[in-house]
Amino acid sequence: MVEVVRSPWQNAYVERLIGSARRECIDHVIVFGETHLRRIMSVYASYYNEARTHLALAKDSPIGGPIERFGRIIAEPMVGGLHHRYART
Repeated sequence: MVEVVRSPWQNAYVERLIGSARRECIDHVIVFGETHLRRIMSVYASYYNEARTHLALAKDSPIGGPIERFGRIIAEPMVGGLHHRYART
């Protein structure tokens, strides 16, 4: 039986997600403990899945919303003001 040793640094999908979370969120916030970090990551996860554009999805988010064609554009702060979601009213 041949045992294959795998490096933990070989999962490209997880590496990409961790890198995005660090660059876009954690590097800009002072974390005050595990509970605070979990709350920050929860808010970032909802932003990542509901509002952030993804090039692989033709600049849509994984949980897409309806196309808003008319109205005034407003900026809604997300992730404690680090990012914004632009929507029409």
